[in-house]
Amino acid sequence: MNFANHLPTDELQKLDAAHHMHPFTTNEELAGKGARVITRAKGVFLTDSEGNEILDGMAGLWCVNIGYGREEMAEVAARQMRELPFYNTFFMTTHIPALTLARDLAALAPGDLNHVFFAGSGSEANDTNIRMVRTYWAQKGKPGKSHIISRKNAYHGSSVGSGSLGGMTYMHEQGGLPIPGVHHINQPDWWGEGGDMTPEEFGLARARELEEKILELGADNVAAFIGEPVQGAGGVITAPSTYWPEIQRICDEHDILLIADEVICGFGRTGNWFGSQTVGIKPHIMTVAKGLSSGYQPIGGSIVCDEVAAVIGACEFNHGYTYSGHPVAAAVASENLRILREEKVVEHVRDTAAPALKAALERIAEHPMVGTPNVAGLMASIPLTPHKESRAKFAADKGTVGYMCRERCFANNLVMRHVGDRMIISPPLVITPEEIGVLESRALKALDETYAKVREEDLLKAA
Repeated sequence: MNFANHLPTDELQKLDAAHHMHPFTTNEELAGKGARVITRAKGVFLTDSEGNEILDGMAGLWCVNIGYGREEMAEVAARQMRELPFYNTFFMTTHIPALTLARDLAALAPGDLNHVFFAGSGSEANDTNIRMVRTYWAQKGKPGKSHIISRKNAYHGSSVGSGSLGGMTYMHEQGGLPIPGVHHINQPDWWGEGGDMTPEEFGLARARELEEKILELGADNVAAFIGEPVQGAGGVITAPSTYWPEIQRICDEHDILLIADEVICGFGRTGNWFGSQTVGIKPHIMTVAKGLSSGYQPIGGSIVCDEVAAVIGACEFNHGYTYSGHPVAAAVASENLRILREEKVVEHVRDTAAPALKAALERIAEHPMVGTPNVAGLMASIPLTPHKESRAKFAADKGTVGYMCRERCFANNLVMRHVGDRMIISPPLVITPEEIGVLESRALKALDETYAKVREEDLLKAA
């Protein structure tokens, strides 16, 4: 087994540049700069090939909810590999890890979400959802009810189907997206787009764009609306309080299926087991992945309500993946759920970690270049602005200042992502108040260094 850990960092970077194509990356640019090489991790900290200890403010990619280095997860994976390393769930076959995990998810999910169709990722699960909602309506004698409405700046995956559901135009520019029958309305981003409206007025106005789009297309042509309870990759956009109740009303009145994309929000991130509970909606389908296994194994799925499952179950649903309900991934996910339950991780988020993070962000918001943070449990965004009172954008190209801040975070051993000129935080759910203090101090140092550079380069100008 040769993981090349003995090689110096520059040799590892050369190997990476020669053979490894990175996602969402200009690989030529990365090859010139050299990739950061992570060699191990424990708790909320990463260690790179130079020995730096880095606080992971992004929980990997929004997913390492129980933190790194849990021996129980490795033991379960090894045991399952020895017992049944793989078998498919096609051809009228099941296995114990898949059925056990499906049972556990049905017990956790709210309402009548009692059925699970497994996938290997959130992208795959959202592709499943496209097929499922269209098949559902076709089976009910309404094949024309096939259009799906999503939101601009939403992220639902990067496959052709899920990338079409997402509303990020830079993704649509490559590969002929979106596919036909997918439509996008505006996002509920009051900080960036609310103008002179109150948050409550803005929330209602943006929700009612869904009704306008349904009426434009015709309710008999619309299958579903999909949304993240909190938009994650779009910049941790928390909708005003009026938004989601109105979305629920509109879906109910027009007989539209509601899909909640819980890939980021699920499994404790917002202080409840699911973001749907936090925003008070009752979806027909929930997309899950990431925190389902805390990233220890690739797995995703669609948790489906009784009505939709009954209709789909009455026909042969010609859809599935080789690794649907993979036994090792399913066993690891079940162990992850056990840890979340028995160690009361969701309660820790709600009662301890989230209040500590909120308090830290209130202090960070006193920085002269920081606007009002968006916060939902243990996910938050910090908007950067040249003039916080007016919520002004920078005159420089979008993301210029955010990228500068991200680089200063890395230099100060903190992983904090930027989305445009918003800084994003989503640490492991097991983070302690003391570790949040470390995150705060490193973030403030990075912000101070960014602010000095912005002033030096005369970028502190409003658009």
